[in-house]
Amino acid sequence: MGGFGAPVVITRGDADGPLVVLLHGRGSRETEIIGLADTLPAGLAYAAVRAPIAEHGGFAWFANRGIGRPVAESLRATMDWFRAWLDEIAPPGRPVLLAGFSGGAAFAGGLLLDDPGRFAGAAILYGTLPFDAGVPVEQARLAGVPVFVAQGEYDQVIPRELLDRTWRYLTTESGAPAFARRDPVGHGIAHEALGTLAGWLAERAGFLARQRESVPAPSAWRDLPDGLPERAGSRPEVSTTIPQQQLTGNAPAELQEKLFARLAGLSDVYSTQSAISVPGARGFMLAGAHAGPAEAFLVPQAGEFAHLHPSADGSLHVALPVPLAADAIRQGWAVAHPLAGIRLTPGMVLVYGPRDEAELDVVSAIVATSHAWATGRESYRPLR
Repeated sequence: MGGFGAPVVITRGDADGPLVVLLHGRGSRETEIIGLADTLPAGLAYAAVRAPIAEHGGFAWFANRGIGRPVAESLRATMDWFRAWLDEIAPPGRPVLLAGFSGGAAFAGGLLLDDPGRFAGAAILYGTLPFDAGVPVEQARLAGVPVFVAQGEYDQVIPRELLDRTWRYLTTESGAPAFARRDPVGHGIAHEALGTLAGWLAERAGFLARQRESVPAPSAWRDLPDGLPERAGSRPEVSTTIPQQQLTGNAPAELQEKLFARLAGLSDVYSTQSAISVPGARGFMLAGAHAGPAEAFLVPQAGEFAHLHPSADGSLHVALPVPLAADAIRQGWAVAHPLAGIRLTPGMVLVYGPRDEAELDVVSAIVATSHAWATGRESYRPLR
């Protein structure tokens, strides 16, 4: 195993349930972090892995000043060691979630970024991602993979610029549905954050138990034969709390109304107060029976596939297939919803409100794609 030797592991919980791997920080051990299992949901399996010590640097998260910026060679060797162990105890098909604290958060982040499809989610607790260690950090890298982020406002261990960079990447650029919180603590897990993490893990496990193997979905954008263009300018600010809202760069009121008219005119669509959003949000619902899968809806029982937020906001929430949601995030048109893949469809995104007529066409086409998925039809009425 790469010169590290066999892993030292402590386990708790249901041996057959989804596996949560607990990764400790600098100066700690697996015997300490396994205690978190006592406060986390029953029905899950927990494994705490001791950081190895080897001639080429030990566990990668301890390297380079202990702030989560390990050299690429050491990180690669340690990840390979870890994956060899993981693939033995959790073969493909068994969901695995990572939960890393401090330096363990950097290692969890490295594993996730290296192979997002291997993990069902990750909790990055009071630590930073290993940005300078050779792992991919491109836009939408983590689309469809829920992430829980917790940080301390008064953390004096992890440099603030690294915490801020991690926050920004995970909540905006990575494409991950990121449930994020900052608490008035230092470098330690806040009681409230631990309680929220427990709920997040329980809901993610429940979602995975209900999830189907695969669902039919569009693979291309409607009304955009050349694909989704890149959105000009910087991304607007969006809240990281619920309700998720666009805070800057909002759409002019007249364009919001033009957008509403186009979407309300889609075939078999009617509009009423959203069944899930804030008061005044206008939902787009399918009338009567529909052929699309449950994942094509924000609220399946209401037939709601999208909604437009009130005028002070002007953004939309839309249900998309995960690959198209990733494309919308990558091209700068959207950000993932924090509860996508937790309580809500995995491809739920907030689409920024249009700033001009050209953007109105693109945003309309994004929602038209959601409509086509919800109806289960290959054909659709063009938005003109």
